[in-house]
Amino acid sequence: MSTRKHTALPKARTLIEALPWLTRHHGKTVVIKFGGNAMIDEELKRAFAQDVVFLRHAGLRPVVVHGGGPQISAQLDLLGLESEFKGGLRVTTPEAMNVVRMVLAGQVQRELVGLLNEHGPLAIGMTGEDAHLMAATKHYADIDGERVDIGRVGEITAIDPGAVQALLDDGRIPVISSIARSSDAEDAASGGSGVYNVNADTAAAALAAALGAETLMVLTDVEGLYEDWPDSDEVISRLTASELEKLLPDLASGMVPKMRGCLHAVRNGVHTARVIDGRVQHSILLEIFTDEGIGTMVVPDANTIEGAT
Repeated sequence: MSTRKHTALPKARTLIEALPWLTRHHGKTVVIKFGGNAMIDEELKRAFAQDVVFLRHAGLRPVVVHGGGPQISAQLDLLGLESEFKGGLRVTTPEAMNVVRMVLAGQVQRELVGLLNEHGPLAIGMTGEDAHLMAATKHYADIDGERVDIGRVGEITAIDPGAVQALLDDGRIPVISSIARSSDAEDAASGGSGVYNVNADTAAAALAAALGAETLMVLTDVEGLYEDWPDSDEVISRLTASELEKLLPDLASGMVPKMRGCLHAVRNGVHTARVIDGRVQHSILLEIFTDEGIGTMVVPDANTIEGAT
């Protein structure tokens, strides 16, 4: 009996270490952008679902926002449609928009909802079209100072988080595909499809701000924001909104929407925004419930959050 107690002791210590973090985050909303390798690696996908369910049972209110770049590209390829990118954004023709909608809401979202619901009747899928959650206008890419039409790509103009709040109040986990309804009058007049493809990092940040979330977490395929890439792989563990703003012009294009999203979030009421390595199993739990954390955390300039780390 004494041996069994002894071997179980490290588990008890781990749980006790998490106690202050559990207390701090209890009842708080956490918006998580699901993407990168975590979306395509089966083990990482399952670990992600476990993390989100753990947050829910630990008293937090998780919301998942996802894109689906690799899956969209694969489906376009199957249909013989070209994947083209301009200014880091997918050129989305009306035909491609149909594929985007089908893959995000009918494939990626369904799979994630299924993984979460293996643990109970928790997850409910929706898109930015549902209950007027996200409205967007046409977004043009800026390439060398020139305004370029990239099709049905949208820029969020409004968020109505009422339906998401209702799901959270009911103890559910909303899983949201980054598609928005069009708020362009000329779009409706010209017989447009009425929806836009929206960058999932941008959508997650806008939703986190609208919900008054405690934290925005963005999963990536890197360890965080590097101090001096490619000369150094030293990760910046924490920086303020102003410090991040100065770095933005020199960031790699793939990191720009993620870090812009973090900046938007902390400047609009979200207490912390974190970019974490989605290639690490259970990275969400490591970030929220341990002293060390992983990745890069962005905080507001006048950071008055008691005990923020």
